[in-house]
Amino acid sequence: MSAPNIRRAVQLLPACATTGIGSLPHTQVELGLQVALSMDIPFLPQLPVGKPSELMIPAALEGLPGLSFDDEGLCTVDLRAWESGRAEFEAKVESALSAGALEAYEPSPEACRAWRPFLWEVEHRKLAFAKVQLAGPFTVRSVARTDAGLSALEVPGLDQAMFRLLLARSLAMVKALRRVGTTPLFFLDEPGLFAFQRMNPRHLLALQELRLLVVALQREGALVGLHCCGNTDWSALLDSQPDLLSLDVRLSLDAMLEESEALERYLASGATLSLGIIPTDLASTYEVTELADSVEASLKAALPRGFTFPRVVSTMLLTPACGLAMRTVQDAERILAELKVAQRRLRGALDAERPVLHSPPPH
Repeated sequence: MSAPNIRRAVQLLPACATTGIGSLPHTQVELGLQVALSMDIPFLPQLPVGKPSELMIPAALEGLPGLSFDDEGLCTVDLRAWESGRAEFEAKVESALSAGALEAYEPSPEACRAWRPFLWEVEHRKLAFAKVQLAGPFTVRSVARTDAGLSALEVPGLDQAMFRLLLARSLAMVKALRRVGTTPLFFLDEPGLFAFQRMNPRHLLALQELRLLVVALQREGALVGLHCCGNTDWSALLDSQPDLLSLDVRLSLDAMLEESEALERYLASGATLSLGIIPTDLASTYEVTELADSVEASLKAALPRGFTFPRVVSTMLLTPACGLAMRTVQDAERILAELKVAQRRLRGALDAERPVLHSPPPH
């Protein structure tokens, strides 16, 4: 399915549908799945508590020669071990990509215990949409370091190998979801884009590569989301043309809305927003209905000309601001309950804005 065709599926998304960013604090797969499947659009639960191999960077780079990581998920590549295994690794990745035979690059139980059970649930529940996520190439290569202390973005061969690995893994996950009969929502998790600088040539090239990855996933039949929970160059992200742009509302919504020309191009293409409306920082104090009212006010005040509040909100997703693995189970449950409260508030505002359909008078 081509990118323009898959974009039409945005219009099938339920208004203000809830989903998750990805990680949960649960340690049992069954309980994590139960929570993830309770969302309007079920999501793949990543469960890294007590299992660092499920943290975002180690999980994304699974299988890379020379890779090691600590309990915090900080990844280091031993360059000698990398060079030793490089030729075989690159040959396997390129062969798999050329043949489209990518099953070997799906997450293993070590990287994501819930992957196989999630696929089973998606198939047997006959879900129309299912959301999965993977750390994106800008963040992975900015954060992962060599044993010499360089970021992977500064090591050309390693840099490209990581990108090709992420491409293979992303496509493998999308293909698996397509095989079980759902439309994938594939989110690239890119918190590292807070550091993006247009003046940095390497950053510009990495953003172009991110765009190539978005297009490849769209062509495979996925709606592609781009998640950044920090402030960034929103114009650059909007112009990278994901199907969904995911952000932390309190931190970034107003800043993103200020990029009116880029936002107009983005919305005119049929893309939509995924708003992280419930804060996940425990230091935050807030009233959920006030948060929802603030989103309504911001959108009504700043949407580009021709894009009404009902038009945009009718396909918009709602999520927590970030992943929940670092919260307690009780906090996660509270945040997800508050997400439903915000949903009811915004759906009420949407219903109030829609024109009333009057029945024709009796003959």
